[in-house]
Amino acid sequence: MKKTLILLISICLFSCNTSEEKKKEHVKEKVEIKAAKIPAINLKEANHLAQLPIHCIQIEYPNKLNQTIGEDDDLKSPQDLHPAFYGCFDWHSAVHGHWSLVSLLRQYPNLENADEIKSMLLENLSQENIKAEVDYFFGKYNATYERTYGWAWLLKLTEELHKWNDPISKELESNLQPLTSLIVEKYIDFIPKLNYPIRVGEHPNTAFGLSFAYDYAKTLGNEQLQSLIEQRAKDFYMTDAGCPLSWEPGGFDFLSPCFEEAALMKRVLPVEDFKNWLSDFLPQLKDKNFTLETGEVSDRTDGKLVHLDGVNFSRAWSLNEIAKDLPEYAHLKNIANQHINYSLPSIVGDSYEGGHWLGSFAIYALNSVERD
Repeated sequence: MKKTLILLISICLFSCNTSEEKKKEHVKEKVEIKAAKIPAINLKEANHLAQLPIHCIQIEYPNKLNQTIGEDDDLKSPQDLHPAFYGCFDWHSAVHGHWSLVSLLRQYPNLENADEIKSMLLENLSQENIKAEVDYFFGKYNATYERTYGWAWLLKLTEELHKWNDPISKELESNLQPLTSLIVEKYIDFIPKLNYPIRVGEHPNTAFGLSFAYDYAKTLGNEQLQSLIEQRAKDFYMTDAGCPLSWEPGGFDFLSPCFEEAALMKRVLPVEDFKNWLSDFLPQLKDKNFTLETGEVSDRTDGKLVHLDGVNFSRAWSLNEIAKDLPEYAHLKNIANQHINYSLPSIVGDSYEGGHWLGSFAIYALNSVERD
């Protein structure tokens, strides 16, 4: 009897201790979230950032053509092949280098070197040069050239020109129109053929390309392109759940596959539908204690390793898009700021491996920051 009583007391004590331990396990530790400095783009910062594209949009070498050679006549200099977009190491970087300058001039008309920049834009984006760029796409092996990363930035450049209230903006937009129309046609032809989205963290990422094309379509009122992107985005991503954020970033990523997808769906879905979708896709984002380490760059002179600065800017603009007008996700803006603050100080005066393209990413990320 005594042994039985002792056994019962022991069981009760063990059960109580176990219950207390389980309770403790379920009590979430309070995470101290430090408020990051809100990154600002002002005239001084704009002047610094402008130096990057100024020093590359008319620099022909080094150059990576990404060209398929069909015959001897295809072997020409970068400027002969691409008289508008021959600088900044490759075609797409040249395109968004031009976007950077237009974006900065639109925000800061008193930018240093403003007259010089406008002369460069008028020289590069002439009717004759854009005609040659269009002709290039009709080459036997060039139909898919820069699909879809370069295409996306070309439409972003046109969108920025359309929004810029300056005497030269309409001339530049008009000059660019034949190439813009061709890229729109290419999107409309290609998107229905793409049976599966491309989810990588580099150039072909489908969500990134569709986001920029969607922004263009809304700004310019292209209902056909807008409607097509809305439908295909739903086809590609509507049933996605549990995006493996712990797999990001990859060693060479400059885009965030999970966040780029979420930012696209924020654009195309009604608010309540998006919130329901996001709860399945990235449920951890709603946690006010959610944290995310920045992508760490080990060597900024390595053209691939410096991509991680890009992924920090990509995360920032995507997180700001997700959080926009959604108070329950406002804490994501702080994470975006942390990512910008990590990479921004390193890009001006950086080696050419990063300098030829990262300025555009920084400007786009900074433009996404909401300020009071």
